[in-house]
Amino acid sequence: MTMLRRISLLLFSGLLIASLAACSWGESDKVRVAEVTRSIFYAPQYVALSEGFFEEEGLNVDLTTTWGGDQTMTTLLSDGADIALVGAETSIYVYAQGANDPAVNFAQLTQTDGTFLVSREKIEDFTWDDMKGSTFLGQRRGGMPQMVGEYVLKDNGINPRTDLNLIQNIDFGNIASAFASGTGDYVQLFEPQATLFEQEGIGYIVDSFGTQSGEVPYTVYMAKESFLEKNDETAERFTRAIAKAQKWVHEQPASVVAESIQPFFDDTPLDVIESVVERYRSQGSYAQSPLLKEEAWYHLQAIMDEAGELPTEVEYRTLVNTDFANRVE
Repeated sequence: MTMLRRISLLLFSGLLIASLAACSWGESDKVRVAEVTRSIFYAPQYVALSEGFFEEEGLNVDLTTTWGGDQTMTTLLSDGADIALVGAETSIYVYAQGANDPAVNFAQLTQTDGTFLVSREKIEDFTWDDMKGSTFLGQRRGGMPQMVGEYVLKDNGINPRTDLNLIQNIDFGNIASAFASGTGDYVQLFEPQATLFEQEGIGYIVDSFGTQSGEVPYTVYMAKESFLEKNDETAERFTRAIAKAQKWVHEQPASVVAESIQPFFDDTPLDVIESVVERYRSQGSYAQSPLLKEEAWYHLQAIMDEAGELPTEVEYRTLVNTDFANRVE
């Protein structure tokens, strides 16, 4: 089932649930946030929590991990959360289904893809031509990692259908273990798995899909249009806290950032967290401002279109609200 079809079904069920749920927009001090996954890629969010930036803005943030774009959007649309942290492409899928109360992007957290190309063998002076004829373990179809992955391959002169053996039928949660067990010559992985594989000698990072694909609104905060209209002050305070955290992450040593967010990653060694933070920061993955830029919005849609996953082109101002980011800068 395609991402668009899943969003269509979830949109219907979400609206049905919402019609049965009582909305209480008045509780502006408490904000329920649903994150698509738990990841060091989202370090500024955890910094905003651990360093008290949300509290400074008078906000009590209740964070829930909803594991996957489909589930995160269902939670948002059914009023199970006030704000969702998820890929911007999901707002386009929902809008394309004719949502009466669309999900609107109002603050950007990450501005590049977060995956890395990992080779089974250590390669000196890697070039993308080295992948020709190989088996590449990619991400599932319809998601941003897969769309960015194929975009980068094509941009480097590789046809993912004819120049290599592309595997995309393995669930996201099993991709790393499949590679570790011997499947594929190359794999597309998020951190910290890529760094852990290097430490264990299972694979070696040879390039970054984030640096190769350019700036995109990869992970953003979005809320239903009605929520933003009725909770203008809350949205502004939330965005200001994120802006503070973004600045803090770029100013502090990676070791300090790692210590700040370690409570959110109990199973990951502190040195690995520090290494991942530095890697993401050095390649510009952490946005330095919550402002989602217009050119990045259209670059996102170009990547989706190239992958055959863009249901309709959406104007920047239709699904992007820059008011809050502009106020806090």
